[in-house]
Amino acid sequence: MLNQLIIHDVVLIEKLTLSFDGGLNILTGETGAGKSILLDALALALGARSDGGLIRTGAQQASVTAVFSGTLQPDLKALLEEQGLTVEDPLTLRRIIGKDGKSRAFLCDQPIGIALLRQIGDALIEVHGQFETHGLLNAANHRTILDLYAGAGALKKQTGGAFANWHKARSAYDDALTLHERTQNEEEFLKAAVAEMDDLAPQDKETEALAARRTQLQHREKIVEALATTEQALSSHRGAAAQLALAGKTLARIADKAPALSAILLIVDRAINETQEAITQIERFGASIDNDGESLDKIEERLFKLRAVARKHGHNTDDLIAIHEELRTRLALLTDQSGHLQALAKAVSQSRATFVKMAESLSAKRQQAAEKMAQDIMRELPPLKLERAVFAPTLTRLDEEAWNADGLDRVAFMATTNAGQPLAPLNKVASGGELSRFMLAIKVVLAKADPVPTLIFDEVDAGIGGATASAVGQRLAKLGRAVQVLVVTHSPQVAALGNHHLRVSKAVKGKITTTSVAPLSPDERLEEIARMLAGTATTDAARDAARVLLGDNELAQKNKERGDSSP
Repeated sequence: MLNQLIIHDVVLIEKLTLSFDGGLNILTGETGAGKSILLDALALALGARSDGGLIRTGAQQASVTAVFSGTLQPDLKALLEEQGLTVEDPLTLRRIIGKDGKSRAFLCDQPIGIALLRQIGDALIEVHGQFETHGLLNAANHRTILDLYAGAGALKKQTGGAFANWHKARSAYDDALTLHERTQNEEEFLKAAVAEMDDLAPQDKETEALAARRTQLQHREKIVEALATTEQALSSHRGAAAQLALAGKTLARIADKAPALSAILLIVDRAINETQEAITQIERFGASIDNDGESLDKIEERLFKLRAVARKHGHNTDDLIAIHEELRTRLALLTDQSGHLQALAKAVSQSRATFVKMAESLSAKRQQAAEKMAQDIMRELPPLKLERAVFAPTLTRLDEEAWNADGLDRVAFMATTNAGQPLAPLNKVASGGELSRFMLAIKVVLAKADPVPTLIFDEVDAGIGGATASAVGQRLAKLGRAVQVLVVTHSPQVAALGNHHLRVSKAVKGKITTTSVAPLSPDERLEEIARMLAGTATTDAARDAARVLLGDNELAQKNKERGDSSP
């Protein structure tokens, strides 16, 4: 809920800090005292369009800070986390405006865009007034509000999952169909490419092996010469093998004379064996060179072919095996695609049927809830001097291409305030206080369903008095037991029912006019309500009437504490 509103240099306000509580908060004051300035300032903190004309004369900039406490709604918390913003309690929104009308916005001292500020503000506060309304009047919210009222959360989640499965199956089918159509257009290319690859038959790391063999053939004479020299040095009658054999025999004759020589003799024996192995490998390698019938020309021709085919497909030679397999797969899709496409089409049909079944169950639940919502709200309208008004939540079946995770329906809250007039969207049927009272009736019914935690009603009592004003006040008080409510009012009947009362006043100091706001003590509240009743000079009769109003309010509060919560 809204805890504090801190305003600096906005119109007539130099510096002001307002504190709000839960329940029904009342703001009163004489006409022109500056109540609208407070709402304008709050609107700035919630993302309204900035205007340099709102800056107090003589100031360079204006700033408004709104402080909120309590658990964030899941959707708002998810939005902040998605934006990578730190979620804190209390949550602080700040807006700073320069004389050029440009502004900066902050969430808990983290810079944010104005559009995001507006999203956050819409989730925290809903305003119903003469000139500003959002939230419930936004048709984009109606389906969500009806689903909350219907308690359709679990079914809605299942419907969303079914829609995701259908969308996934449809995407798989579309992708396969697109590939099939493309491969059909490329049939000749694919056949030729696969035949070429089959003929080429690339091997794993073949280019690397061919390059090594080419290098070997290019230096064959040097290699053969080096092998012959090495073999001569190792295997001739005076070579390393003969000399090592002689050394071994010499040591063997005296090994029993010096036991330590046994270890040396083992080393010499190993050297003799390794030397013989080297001679064998040299002979074998030399023979392989002599018997290699592959010419240098053939190797280079093979390398050229491999590289040419790789370039044709835009890859290097290491990718040829993978390219070969991909071409075979695409060609197979061309020749044996019908069965695969049929299976995918069947999956689309089945997943669509599952989604439609769940979505129709959701639609039925919505329709039932819409009828009950209409009945509940219609009962609230007559006491608010809206006895001719009609409220009707309407469900319209969407075209299939517009179906989505929320189901098959477009939901709109329609109404009319005059008999014989056609139903129209809520924001088209009334204006001013009449619309505010209509919204009050809806809010009383939807208090537990609509997630917005703070509601503001600006002059919801406009043009009414007596019993109707009392009915408005009673419903505002009832609403205040579910959410935080701020009401700007000229009605003493409404003001007397508030839990907390603030008075807005204007004073001239020197040549400067300033607006101030102060919370009222019980005695000050009595005087303020008496002033509202008297209209001009406050009289003892007005004070007595104010005491009656406040006394009735205290009695109502006691009845509520005893369990009688009826308004």
